[in-house]
Parts: sequence; structure tokens; C-alpha cells
Amino acid sequence: MGARSSYAPGTFCWVDLSTSHATAAAAFYGALFGWQTEDVPAGESVTYNAMLHLDGAPVAALYGLTDEQQAQGVRPHWLSYVSVEDVDASAQRVAQLGGTVCAGPFDVMDAGRMAVLIDPAGALLALWQAGAHHGAARVNDPGCLTSNTLVIPEPASVVDFYGDLFGWSIEEAPGSHSSWTITNDGAMNGGIMQSQAGGAPPHWAVFFTVTDTDADAALVRVGKLGGHPLMPPIDVPSGRFAVAADPQGATFCLWEGSGDD
Repeated sequence: MGARSSYAPGTFCWVDLSTSHATAAAAFYGALFGWQTEDVPAGESVTYNAMLHLDGAPVAALYGLTDEQQAQGVRPHWLSYVSVEDVDASAQRVAQLGGTVCAGPFDVMDAGRMAVLIDPAGALLALWQAGAHHGAARVNDPGCLTSNTLVIPEPASVVDFYGDLFGWSIEEAPGSHSSWTITNDGAMNGGIMQSQAGGAPPHWAVFFTVTDTDADAALVRVGKLGGHPLMPPIDVPSGRFAVAADPQGATFCLWEGSGDD
């Protein structure tokens, strides 16, 4: 079991979905991963806020994009969070290292304190200083977050930024010129993948372990539920993954394989 009660600084700890149709998105992911929805108070900047649970454990959240955000061109997307000890100090460090803080730092009621950054490659990432909420209570298990991978044209362009910001060790994967591994305090902590020319804009891709341990079947189910299969499963050293989009257009990956416990 991938139960978690805390996260070391520099560790991916949470993901949430910003979407154009919150109720429909909750139904889609509920049918795909078995998530249950718990409505929670929403702030002024969102239209709907829900915690997503798996067998009673919080594993993700979703928010409704406002009309203003959608008019500004904000598309449905998953946002990854990294645990930090002091979000204010980390946010200051972002600017010094060549990134941009585009939101915060600000308190999220008593749950914690956060900021959102744009890295030098243009990808969004959130910083999380835990309060009452430390992050996902389960990871790696079927239906749970298992990995986060930065997809950008030039992986080498962010190695120093993230290494200095979080203390990550980032190394090119053996035998590969297009993927890098991230370790945090000696533990695997995601990766970086080179995007193809004309592909998706820079982003942190989120990987969820498929509930039936079969990425092919899960991708078929995505289509039956109104989502969009984008890439069939491909083999990697530790398993297989496929890429999909939900009915509102937010992309995510389906993972079949082992997780780092």
C-alpha cells in the first residue's frame, strides 16, 4: 500500500485539476479510477471545488475554471505540487534562479500555503507548504498518482533551475538522449522527457496507475467514457504508459507497472 502521512521537502505530493466542467470531470474520473467526490468550500477565484477520494483517502482535487479564466484562454489542465518547508523562501528563490512566480504565496485556509511558478522552460508547477493537509494520502496504488514528468523541448535547460530550487539530482537516463531521471534525497521523484517538435507546450505530465493493471484496457475505457485516447501504450524499462485526455481536454497518463514505494 502506498499510504502517506507526510512528504519530505522536494517531493511531489499532490495534483489538482482545473476544468471547464467540474461535475462532468468528476463523473469521468470517478468511473475511470473509482474516485469519490467530496464538495468543499470554494474560494472567490473558483466556481467549484471538490476533493477526490479513493476508498476514503484524498488522492487529488478539482476546481472549476471561472468564465473570466476561460475567456483568457486558460485550458483545462492538471497541476503538480512539490512539498517545501517554507513556501515564501522558495518563491523568492524561484525569481533568483530565472523562474517566475505567477500566483502567491497565499494561504489555502488551514490546509497549507502555496505558490505557483513558471519554470524557465514555461511549465507551471505549484509549491506546497503543508498545514492540515500534507498531500495525497495514497500514491502508486491503482487509481492513485504514481509519477510526474516534465515534458519540454530541451530537458537540459531546467536541470540547474530545479537542482538549485529543490536539491534534486537530475541525470540523463542510461542509453537515452531524450529522458532524464529525477531523484530527491536518494529516492526516485519523477523525470523529464524531451517533447517532439510541434508537440504539446511545456508541462508537468501526471501519471496515474491503472486500476486493472492493463493500460490497453484503461485507454479503451477512456474512450467509452467520453475521453480521448492520444497515444497507445509504449514500453519503458519499468512498465508501460499511455496518454489520454479527459472530455474537457486535460491530458494525463495511464501507468501500468511498478511504483517507487
